[in-house]
Amino acid sequence: MSRYLTSPSNPLIKQAILLKNKARERKSQHAFVAEGLREVRLALLNGFEATHLFYNPDQTDQDTVNQILDGAIIQPDEVVTVSQSVLEKIAYRSSVPNVVGIFKNKPAGKYFQRAAQATAPLVLVLEGIEKPGNLGAILRTADAAGVSAVFVCEPDFDLYNPNAIRASLGAIFTLPLFETSSADAAQLLKKEKVTIFATYLEAAKSVYSCNLKEAAALVLGAEATGISKFWLEQADQRIIIPMSGQVDSMNVSASAAIVLFEAVRQRQATTNH
Repeated sequence: MSRYLTSPSNPLIKQAILLKNKARERKSQHAFVAEGLREVRLALLNGFEATHLFYNPDQTDQDTVNQILDGAIIQPDEVVTVSQSVLEKIAYRSSVPNVVGIFKNKPAGKYFQRAAQATAPLVLVLEGIEKPGNLGAILRTADAAGVSAVFVCEPDFDLYNPNAIRASLGAIFTLPLFETSSADAAQLLKKEKVTIFATYLEAAKSVYSCNLKEAAALVLGAEATGISKFWLEQADQRIIIPMSGQVDSMNVSASAAIVLFEAVRQRQATTNH
């Protein structure tokens, strides 16, 4: 029989509230909160370890929770039922079927090396991304494109910000994802002989005329500043997305979609011949 918690002042509930609201707590505890039937299911399906899973039985039935748990690589340490008042404290969406989990950060380990050993890995590098919503949108695209790994370098927020998780619709859990320095990311890419393509407004070469069929890393920067001098120097090729309008920039998630699916188009064309 699981615990039934009705008080927002319960220590476990206070921990969940802190993890939801405070980046410094997520960093110090190496943990984060994820919510949503789809998001929590994908986290469990992809090997993220939950210490606790919460749901309100008046909103979410036991069968729904069991379906989420059935695919878990690691079962949560504890499944806890909570009252509506508690759910309203720990969830953004408290009036619909929902689950909330406290998850441990997943160690990156050596899985970039495994990703890089894939045939013609496609890597995405994001430098200085300013908004968690943009990261989430980009990760949905990266998941759809079958990206081998994503490096998030010097972001303005922590990776497991609730807004990033929500905007990704759970794709944040489906990809080999690394928060790292630009220097470490570049060193790994060069070690694995992955060609680095840096998007740059003054570049001469169109992304549509580049060979993206082999091992490739596509580097995008913040909307306000673009990529840094470091990545321009590290790049094997500087590329541009040709634009015909009077505005010289696009949302970074739109730019990511264009360059990633140009790589997908080229690779599928090769496969189909």
